[in-house]
Amino acid sequence: MLNRTPRALEPGEAEIHFGSPDVTIIRSGSFVRCAVTGQRIPIEGLRYWSAERQEAYASAEIALSRWKQLTGRA
Repeated sequence: MLNRTPRALEPGEAEIHFGSPDVTIIRSGSFVRCAVTGQRIPIEGLRYWSAERQEAYASAEIALSRWKQLTGRA
């Protein structure tokens, strides 16, 4: 769950600490970047991340692909 604040949707890229199960906004912004594709993920659409790697993912499929890549599993 995203800990929202009124400043969370300011323009620009946000800096976020990815926890489990929550994330904390360190620097306000309207988006974060997907660690795999580089695409912008709107803060309100952020659903997938790795607390261990501190990475955001644009979709479940991308998150799974990244996990497989890092673990060497097919």
